[in-house]
Amino acid sequence: MTASQKSLVISLLTITVGVGWLMASKGIATHINWVWTLGMAVCGVLMFVLMGFDKLSFVLGTFFLVCSAMSVLRQQGTLLVETEAPVLVIVAGVLLLLARSKRVPVPNWFTPPPSE
Repeated sequence: MTASQKSLVISLLTITVGVGWLMASKGIATHINWVWTLGMAVCGVLMFVLMGFDKLSFVLGTFFLVCSAMSVLRQQGTLLVETEAPVLVIVAGVLLLLARSKRVPVPNWFTPPPSE
């Protein structure tokens, strides 16, 4: 990781903690763990920022963003864990299926096995 990428990560994580803290101190949905929820969202965004757009970042980045949104719904009482968990499994499967598309590039570091 380059120095520029490290400073980006530190900046985003600091902003995340600050936003979560501000939301809690202002009484905005105080029953939501904003540091956890925003941390997952930042992880999702960082996947795209640091890795670019490829099959791996598409699946992981999007999954983290969906997990963050569903975490808010669960903590607000709108979504039960019994629903959240299977929906996340379905989302993971759909993302893996979509990543098979030729429109989503293969990561630069991936070397395909030699074809027979």
